[in-house]
Amino acid sequence: CQQGAAAMYEQELEVAVRAAQAAGALILAAFKEEKHVQHKANASDLVTQTDIQCEQLIKTALKGAFPTHSFIGEEASCETGQPDLTDEPTWMCDPVDGTTNFCHAFPFVCVSLALVVNRQVVVGVVLNPILDELFTATKGGGAHLNGQPIHVSDTAEMAHALLVTEVGTTRDAETFAAVFSRIKALAQTMRSVRCCGSCACNLCSVACGRCDAFYEVGFGGCWDVAAGALIVQEAGGLVLDPAGGAFNVMARRVLAANPRLAPQVAAILADCGHSAQEPGPLPEQLPGSLLVV
Repeated sequence: CQQGAAAMYEQELEVAVRAAQAAGALILAAFKEEKHVQHKANASDLVTQTDIQCEQLIKTALKGAFPTHSFIGEEASCETGQPDLTDEPTWMCDPVDGTTNFCHAFPFVCVSLALVVNRQVVVGVVLNPILDELFTATKGGGAHLNGQPIHVSDTAEMAHALLVTEVGTTRDAETFAAVFSRIKALAQTMRSVRCCGSCACNLCSVACGRCDAFYEVGFGGCWDVAAGALIVQEAGGLVLDPAGGAFNVMARRVLAANPRLAPQVAAILADCGHSAQEPGPLPEQLPGSLLVV
């Protein structure tokens, strides 16, 4: 039953929520202050002192409560590279998802935290402290926004659907052409398109029915997508590879939509392809394979 499934990871969820709220308080305090901004790969890929402080705060809280658990954080991984995922309990953390939004005081900014056990996401927490929205989910326990159950939309026709996606941070000509060819192919069939600047916030918008579908290819890493993917699934949505196969939390590719739209969106994206700089579908993500998360 749903109640029993939720209780299985109740402690982990509580600790994750508290850690996210503590980090969220730092984000909120710094939101309208002047930021010291550094560049990662280019001028579109940013990091601030708040990102680093929040990740350290979250890691300390999680390691204090669960000392044997592994931890994959965005900022540390940018220095050392994304580690391999094992079957051991592993936390995936994006301390400030939407750093560019944060730097511009654009309110789609969140803390994203997920617990993965046996390569399955079992706890997801996404907190937007600016909008005071806390999205939570446990595997089999449903998805909630500020404690209230949420569900994906029931939109069935592409012409009535609102799509959300991102243009990413890669700026080479081939990738830009691939990015906008996908947007063009879908925008021709859908009501409109939004770019909100946060993978986790976008996933949560699908989960609560604000948007009908979201896809992105080549985002930063597993920390962007793990929590939101579980929240979408527990809200009744489908999470796939954009080409229509199984979603892999480590693949840097995601499509999330309600069950009526997901196959339609995937069919269009599968024909669009990707650039040499973008991650392609893994062999186990071809249509007909099993869902990883």
